[in-house]
Amino acid sequence: MSGVASGQPSTPGITSQRAPLRIALVAGEASGDLLGAGLLSELRARFPEAEFAGVGGAKMRAAGLDCWHDCGELAVMGLVEVLRHLPRLLRLRRGLRQRLLQWRPDVFVGIDAPDFNLGLEKQLKQAGIRTVHYVSPSVWAWREGRAKKIGVSADRVLCLFPMEPPIYQRYGVDARFVGHPLADQFALDPDRPAARTHLGLTQEGRVLALLPGSRLGEIRRLLPDFLGAAALLAKELPGLQVLIPAANGECRAEIEMLSQRPDLRFPSPDASIHILDGDAHAAMIASDVVLLASGTAALEALLAKRPMVVGYRISALTYHLVMRLGLMRVDRYSLPNVLANEPIVPELMQQDCTPEKLAVALLPWFEDAEAISGLQSRYHAIHEKLRQDANKRAADAIVELLTSPR
Repeated sequence: MSGVASGQPSTPGITSQRAPLRIALVAGEASGDLLGAGLLSELRARFPEAEFAGVGGAKMRAAGLDCWHDCGELAVMGLVEVLRHLPRLLRLRRGLRQRLLQWRPDVFVGIDAPDFNLGLEKQLKQAGIRTVHYVSPSVWAWREGRAKKIGVSADRVLCLFPMEPPIYQRYGVDARFVGHPLADQFALDPDRPAARTHLGLTQEGRVLALLPGSRLGEIRRLLPDFLGAAALLAKELPGLQVLIPAANGECRAEIEMLSQRPDLRFPSPDASIHILDGDAHAAMIASDVVLLASGTAALEALLAKRPMVVGYRISALTYHLVMRLGLMRVDRYSLPNVLANEPIVPELMQQDCTPEKLAVALLPWFEDAEAISGLQSRYHAIHEKLRQDANKRAADAIVELLTSPR
């Protein structure tokens, strides 16, 4: 097989006439870009002459990726939403497959984006290219049988959570728990006073962080209800400060527009909204409580050790199809509850995601110090399990695959 150039770190089993090593990576959306950047940096440290190419975002480009397409082109969510973009995505994948087959990487790493990457991985694997899928789809939540099909596409699956590899083992698929890179980034005991100072907040004030998602569709669906809940809380908590991190300029513009709606304005002048450019982690750490959309943000709030309420709503048609077809295997949606294997944070989904119900769920977390302490103890234990130096372990798993016989 192909391998590294002379002068690179010697890795047993990687030898060839061609140099340097070629590694392809395809990431979907911002979270995949973050994962890919950490993995790419670790691999580049081992193989400084290697070529890295594929699909990524600003972080992967900064880490050294020759970016053929931006990962934002893949950022589509939901059954109905995917159908709308399907022709464009299929064209992109066909073009990418042809380019990868010509480039002939030593290994292809698909980072998340399973609807896009798994089909691509299958075709590349059939062409003799080794394939890795980094971030297991939620087989623990719905359609467990997908694990077998994922094994057809990927030579190896890198899992972020410890409950995932045993599921793959039942289907004879090579899967490795590598830990979660976010768990490595967050301190076990985050510094809330420092975060408040960084954001220009007083140490004594009541602070609520709102994270309605990083997609415009999510913001439009969720932020009005989140702001409505914050307005109700402001009646009970004088001087409430609300932080809303914006993932990018488009998100900020949407947040600013929605926050100006007369029906969502706060009832008293001493309560206020602060829209942030990024700084989501600092906003979570600085807050007393976080109201967020289901997804990676729930894990980030756990790692920030903050009480949270999860609210989410998908399109009515997507929800109807998922429930009608019985695709869900669990009655817990958010990662903290899945990892704890019990409901430690409130989840208000679909018709329950209303300003009134969200406010009722949020208010006790501003007052109950004993409950908060108990929750943070659970968070701490989960954090330690996930803190595995994930970038290194993921790179180890890829190097091991490269050096193993076919």
